Amino acid sequence: MRISHLDRRSLLRGAALGGAGLSLANWFPAWAQPVSAGIVRPLPTVSGTDIALKIAHQMMTVDGRETHAIGVNGTIPAPLIRLKQGTRVRLSVTNDLDEDSSIHWHGLLVPAQFDGVPGISFPGIRPRSTFVYEFPIIQAGTYWYHSHSGLQEQMGHYGPIVIDPEGEDTVRYDREHVIVLSDHSPMHPHAIYLKLKQQAGYFNYQKQTLAGLLAGRDQPLKERMDWGKMRMDPTDVSDVTGSTYTFLVNGHGPRDNWTALFQPGERVRLRFINASAMTIFNVRIPGLPLTIVQADGQDVRPVTVDEFQITVAETFDVIVTPTDERAYTIVGEAVDRSGLARATLAPREGMAAGVPPLRSRPVATMKDMGMDMSGMDMSGASGGTIDLSKPDSGMAGMDHAAMGHDMAAGAAGAMAGMAPQAGAGMAGMDHSAMGGMNMRDPKNAPQVRMGPGVQTIAPMAMDRTGDPGQGLENVGHKVLVYRDLMALTRNPDIRAPDRAMEIHLTANMERYMWSFDGLKMSEVKAPIPFLKDERVRVTLVNDTMMSHPIHLHGHFFELVTGHDEYAPRKHTVNVLPGGKVTFDVTTDAVGDWAFHCHMLYHMHAGMMQVVSVRPRGDAA
Repeated sequence: MRISHLDRRSLLRGAALGGAGLSLANWFPAWAQPVSAGIVRPLPTVSGTDIALKIAHQMMTVDGRETHAIGVNGTIPAPLIRLKQGTRVRLSVTNDLDEDSSIHWHGLLVPAQFDGVPGISFPGIRPRSTFVYEFPIIQAGTYWYHSHSGLQEQMGHYGPIVIDPEGEDTVRYDREHVIVLSDHSPMHPHAIYLKLKQQAGYFNYQKQTLAGLLAGRDQPLKERMDWGKMRMDPTDVSDVTGSTYTFLVNGHGPRDNWTALFQPGERVRLRFINASAMTIFNVRIPGLPLTIVQADGQDVRPVTVDEFQITVAETFDVIVTPTDERAYTIVGEAVDRSGLARATLAPREGMAAGVPPLRSRPVATMKDMGMDMSGMDMSGASGGTIDLSKPDSGMAGMDHAAMGHDMAAGAAGAMAGMAPQAGAGMAGMDHSAMGGMNMRDPKNAPQVRMGPGVQTIAPMAMDRTGDPGQGLENVGHKVLVYRDLMALTRNPDIRAPDRAMEIHLTANMERYMWSFDGLKMSEVKAPIPFLKDERVRVTLVNDTMMSHPIHLHGHFFELVTGHDEYAPRKHTVNVLPGGKVTFDVTTDAVGDWAFHCHMLYHMHAGMMQVVSVRPRGDAA
C-alpha cells in the first residue's frame, strides 16, 4: 500500500511515544485490521452471446480516496465476462471517451481483425462510436481484457473473462472467486511516464543508504562502488512502486478488506489475474497450501506450492481447501516489497486475519546482470553438437539471418575475457574483474543494433525457468517455478522446430529506453515474418536487469523446460533479469499480431514489434 509522507511522520511520532522498537514493517498489520465489514459482493457480470460494453470516464474510490478513472459499464474492474466454449459471441463496444479506445481479449484465440490492437489489427474505436467484435469461443479457462490504446489500461480499463468448458470441467471445485490484482495511482499515467523519462529511478524509495551500509545491509562497499562504476542500481526492481501505487484486489485497496467467502471443507477455486500496468506480485495465503491447476487458462497437472509469482498479464487458477472456520489473508506482495494487495478469505463477512509484514526487498545480483556461471558445463563452451530439445541450445549452424534476428555467436563469445574455474558461481569471483569485462560486447548479440538504447548485453544469460523469481530464492517454503508446470494433456503439435530465432530484450534503463534487438517500435522497418503452420523455436534473452513479461498475441506457445509433449502452454512468459526463456510456437493464425513486453510503460516506450503470419505461397 502507498504510504504518504504524512503517514511516515505519524509513524515516527508513534515510535517516539511507544519506544524505538516500532518499525515500518511491524506497522503494516495495523491497517489490516477489520476497518470495514468486508466487501463480499461479487464482480458485476455480463454473459450470453450478445453483450454490450461502454467505455467511459468515471470516478473510483480506493481506500476512501476518490480519483478519476476509465471504466467499462460503470465499474472498475470492468464486468466479468462469462462465456461458454463452443458458442459464438457478439460484443458491441461503445467508446464514450473523447479519444480513441480499444479492447484486446488477452489470451483469447480470435481472428486477427478482432484482436483489438489499434494500428496493427484494426483502426481502433473512434470517440462516440461503436465497434462490434464477433468471434467463436474455441477455448475454456481464465483470461482478461483491457485497452490497447495509449495508457488507458493504467486508469482502470481492464476486466476478467471466464470461459466455461463445453463438457465437464477437468478441475473439481465447490466454489470459485475471481481475484483481479492491479495497481492504481492518483497520478495521471502520462505524468508517471514523464517522470520515468526524466529520472528512471524517480519512484524508487528503497535505494541503498549509508545507514544500511553501516548496519551491514545489502551490498558491501566494494560491490556498491563496482555497480556504481557501471551506472547500475541493484535496487531497481520495479519502475513504479508503492510510493505512488495502491495495490488492488478487484478494484479495492488493502483497507477495503475485500472478502471472499467459503464453507470449511470446500474446494475453492481462485482465479488469479494480474491486470496491473507495471507490478509483478508474489501471492500466498498464509496457512493454506495452493494447488495450481491452470496457467494462462490452460490445464496443468496439479502442483502444490506455498507461494507463486504472477507476472503482469498472467493468470493462474488455484485450488485451496480451508478446513478451519477462520479467516485467511490473501497476500499479493509487490515484487519490490514496496506494498501489497490484500484480501480476505473467510467463512463470514467482517472477519479478518493478520497480514504478514513486508519482507526485505530484493537486491539484484550478478545473475541478474547475466553473469552467472553456476551449473554451466564449461567444457562445451567452445562448440559441439547442439540439441534442439535443450532450452540452452545455441542452434549453431542454422541460417537465421533471413528472420532479421541472427543467433548469437554462442557461449564461446559470452565467455570472452573470463576464465574462472568450471562450474564456479559468480558469487566467488573477484568483482573487480567486472571493470575489465565488456558489458556491451556486440559479439554476444550480433543482431542487436548497438545504439544509445542499449546499455548492456548480458555476457552469460542462462535459462532461469527453474528460478522462483527475484527475492523468492530463500523464503523457506515451496515457490512455483516454470519447470514445475506440465500440461495436463498432450500438446496438439509436438513437431520438432523447423527453425530457430533469438530475440534480445534490450534497454538503456538510465534513459528509460526499451526495445527488442536495440530497435524500438517506431524504428522497426518490417514485421517479424512467419509462414502459416511453421514450427519455430524462439529464445528470448533478457539483456536488462529487470523482469519482462513477454506476450504474443493470437497464439499459445510451449515453454521448453524438459517436459516435451507435455510442455506448459502459455501466452505470456516472465523473462527474469539476465536470463533467457525458450519456447516453441506453431504459427497457425494468419494475420498481423502484436508481440510486446506487458509492462505498460516499457511497451509505450517501444518494447513492441509486429509478428506477421502469412499463408504459404503468399508473395506478399
